[in-house]
Amino acid sequence: MPSMKIIKRRIMSVSNTKQIMKAMDLVATSKLQRIQIRLNAIRPLFNETKRVMGGVKDFEGKSTNIFLKTREVKNTAYIIITSDRGLCGGYNVNVAKAALSHMLAGKREKMIAVGLKGWEYFNRRRKNILQRYIGVSETALYDDAERIGGLLASLYKSGEVDEAYVVYTRFESMLSHVPCVEKILPVGGSPSTGGIMQYEPNIDVFLEEAVPTYLSVFIHGAMVESNTCEQASRMMSMDSAANNAAEIIEDLTLDYNRKRQSIITQEINEIVSGANALQ
Repeated sequence: MPSMKIIKRRIMSVSNTKQIMKAMDLVATSKLQRIQIRLNAIRPLFNETKRVMGGVKDFEGKSTNIFLKTREVKNTAYIIITSDRGLCGGYNVNVAKAALSHMLAGKREKMIAVGLKGWEYFNRRRKNILQRYIGVSETALYDDAERIGGLLASLYKSGEVDEAYVVYTRFESMLSHVPCVEKILPVGGSPSTGGIMQYEPNIDVFLEEAVPTYLSVFIHGAMVESNTCEQASRMMSMDSAANNAAEIIEDLTLDYNRKRQSIITQEINEIVSGANALQ
């Protein structure tokens, strides 16, 4: 059984850990509040951009734009958005597993890792990582998304990749973070069921101007969604860790008091026994 000194040392150690967890919880809460404001601001543009570009599928076969043409898929690009730091529960593992399960046999994957944890995960599995972006997932700036979108566009134009997906985590609530794999290239979702949208002066000119913006907005929106999930996951993880530390401290304090009471009782018994021996 550990001595009182060892128990007291453990209590101090867990107490220090609890203070660190509390501090990280407060930092994550503050960051979450800021990023949620950005998420609410960008979501309408993010969703509307996807809706508008989804409608161009009606023009497949009528346009010469390379981003609209479907071709035989031999190489698939994945933009995988994770965090640069850990201590955020299953956030990074969940999105990495979603990407891994989406990859099909017979197709060569080429990855763009946004975030250190995603790069580490797929580097250990010896996946083909073309580029990694470290230190941009938490800031989630539009300029970074524009650079990533430019790289993806050049890969697609050169024929190095035939289709592309963005793997990110969508924020639905504090307790619900959904890993998503969404196709970004070639552009266009399902053909519309209503009237065909008109593009001026024509669909080719529209796509030439709109696709770079579409790629940047899509990637930026995915980065902001992911960062919101990262901060929410970290906040909940730190809160849970602090609560667990409090329970451990309570148990250790109980053990300490029991040990102390046992020693006091033993000393009293020794004093009484000594007094009886003198009579």
